[in-house]
Amino acid sequence: MPERVSTLTHDTSVAPVIPDIPTTAGSVGTRAALHTAAAEKLAAVGDWEQAYEHLRTAVRLLHCQPGPADELARLRREHAEAREQSHRDSLTASYNRRYLDERLIALLDDQDRPTRTVGICVALVDVDHFKLVNDTYGHLFGDRVLQRLVTELDADLPEGAFCARYGGEEFALVLPGRGIDTAVEVCEAARRRIDRHPWPELDPDLRVTVSIGVAHSTGRPAEVERLIGEADLLLYAAKQAGRNAVAFREAPSLVVRLAGAASRRRSVPQPVRTTG
Repeated sequence: MPERVSTLTHDTSVAPVIPDIPTTAGSVGTRAALHTAAAEKLAAVGDWEQAYEHLRTAVRLLHCQPGPADELARLRREHAEAREQSHRDSLTASYNRRYLDERLIALLDDQDRPTRTVGICVALVDVDHFKLVNDTYGHLFGDRVLQRLVTELDADLPEGAFCARYGGEEFALVLPGRGIDTAVEVCEAARRRIDRHPWPELDPDLRVTVSIGVAHSTGRPAEVERLIGEADLLLYAAKQAGRNAVAFREAPSLVVRLAGAASRRRSVPQPVRTTG
């Protein structure tokens, strides 16, 4: 199960008291101003979803009434910013689980997407022995490790691909319109960058590696759960094969292989495939 997301930037332990804003509370401009003020209070404590709802109401109110164009433009910008923030993980600034689920559903349900014949790849990335990092150095130190990790995962992603925090120390890389060979190359490059990252800058004895499982679906639309499930199986195959590796199914045999230098390892688990 995904862990609760920790944060270094917001204290959400005390939620602001936001009174109900009645539809009869003065003029349209007054009500819009009240909703904007409520949004600012909520945004200040990191409650982006509620802030977004208040900003959306304010924009709707002003959009239906004559008023200063710059005020409407400002609210629209804040509306867009709040929506973007509601899709971001507060610790790492990568996309969050909500955005991952929504985007995957949209990609898999889009019958007209031009990359239908190429398919979509989803990779799950897990930090090896991350509990040991937290136990040794503390959770705040672990947060700094995750922030650096995301920087390496985001680097050199192809156009249209994105990184999202799946939960705890686990992340997802989504590569729409990419075949398995390209996806494995991207993931193996990310694994190497993380392995070679200057972790001793944080502590002389620190070394961080990741294991990655890469799932691919093409042809008929796949279910999100089955695609993620396949990536999860391959992730644990990489871990069981010795960690610090990228596991994938080689076409057309569907035999599980390891990428890069790890391909020389002799024992590679062969889990049952979950996607079509």
